[in-house]
Amino acid sequence: TPGARAAGRRMLRRAPPGASVKSAHDMTREARVMAALKPHYPLVPEILAICDDASVLGQSFYAMERLRGTILRRDIPKALGLDADATRRLCLGFWDRLVDLHRIDARTPALQHLGKGEGYIERQVLGWSERWQRAAVEDTDPATDVLAWLAQHRPARDNAVRVIHNDYRFDNVVLALDDPQRIVGVLDWEMATLGDPLMDLGGSLAYWVQADDDTVFRALRRQPSDAEGMLTRAEIIDYYASKTGLDVSGFAFYEVFGLFRLAVIAQQIYRRYALGHTRNPQFAGFGDGVRHLIERCRRISGLSAS
Repeated sequence: TPGARAAGRRMLRRAPPGASVKSAHDMTREARVMAALKPHYPLVPEILAICDDASVLGQSFYAMERLRGTILRRDIPKALGLDADATRRLCLGFWDRLVDLHRIDARTPALQHLGKGEGYIERQVLGWSERWQRAAVEDTDPATDVLAWLAQHRPARDNAVRVIHNDYRFDNVVLALDDPQRIVGVLDWEMATLGDPLMDLGGSLAYWVQADDDTVFRALRRQPSDAEGMLTRAEIIDYYASKTGLDVSGFAFYEVFGLFRLAVIAQQIYRRYALGHTRNPQFAGFGDGVRHLIERCRRISGLSAS
């Protein structure tokens, strides 16, 4: 996009200090995923160099082009001047870019190496259930009812095999400096793979806190999804279905799984805090957040009437 690329500026991306490349933050894989996707999805930043020689920085890393723009965090800056109508257009464009990603033909030879494809839902339910059990500490709700519900209500087969981002949120997109309603880049592709697009949508909606949500869930908000003009989760699901033609009549499973996956991620962080592996005080409240997410899973699945 003209004006979005900053000439002469480059970004170096490496795993955070102490991260295990074998379990997460595989920079070499992320760079190769981005390079393969770039011809099919122009919003991917261009990869300029990949280095898997650990003797250089102690781990693998890559260099990519720098995109100039705005990244939204918890709230929309007033300086952007977005009223409710403009915010709605921003929201629609945000979800349109996910639809664009899901329309890419995953059978293209250059993309077939991105993931295992069919059987994605089954692998995810089993994998995240195991992670949940491994992340438990003394005060963890075992959530055996939620795990059983996910296993029992798991669709028999994937809806489709598409390129999915797996972490699509407002803080992973870059907005144009001259038009904050226009997305000029999508970042953080380390979890991208081939899988069921409704799982991708469900994962994104787990972070989508709307204005009429309960107080605790609103306290977990990290993006401006509750701003006037933003779509509700129900409206997003309907909009996505109208754009893709996919059947969303059983979307409760994908919504519950998205919340459960988010609970596991938070629980893994809380476990490190509970065991004294990190002293960051912001992690102290993650246990309460996890409990709330599990209760949301119960309410949406019908396991709890409250």
